[in-house]
Amino acid sequence: MTANASRLTEIVQRERARLGQFVRGQVRDAAEAEDILQDVWLELYAATDAIEQVGAWLFRVAKNRIVDRLRKKQEEPLPDADAGDEGRSWLEANLPDPAAGPDAAYARSVLLGSIEAALQTLPPAQREVFVAHEIEGLSFAAMAAQWRVPQNTLLARKRYAVLALRARLQAEYGDLIV
Repeated sequence: MTANASRLTEIVQRERARLGQFVRGQVRDAAEAEDILQDVWLELYAATDAIEQVGAWLFRVAKNRIVDRLRKKQEEPLPDADAGDEGRSWLEANLPDPAAGPDAAYARSVLLGSIEAALQTLPPAQREVFVAHEIEGLSFAAMAAQWRVPQNTLLARKRYAVLALRARLQAEYGDLIV
């Protein structure tokens, strides 16, 4: 074993647990966390001779990889409220049809209850914008004129609402929520 290889082995053994805990604490998805760790170890392998404080360097590289992955993830916006079929809202078009039987009716009531509970956790300004746009079908221009609030403010409130709702509902329903 070369001196460089033994140094790398010693660094990995010393820092693996702490770095792994750090990354898994920042990234929910275990596979994604493992990918980030592998990227960090590869970067360490490529730059091992030029690093003085390896521990600090590893954490900085890990944090940069986490931020890079977050930037790469494109948020999927909810479709426009008028994009539903047959004049129905997006929400109505995507909930189970209660006419499909008792299981669908029950699933619909559970989902609506979860959505209502999640909406109640939002700050009032975010909740109002989300409900007005996604459920009532108001445009941002109409809301801005009616409420005398800049459209960009309304867009930001809706974005924060969507992020909060997505996080809460994903915690409850996992991959069923986009």
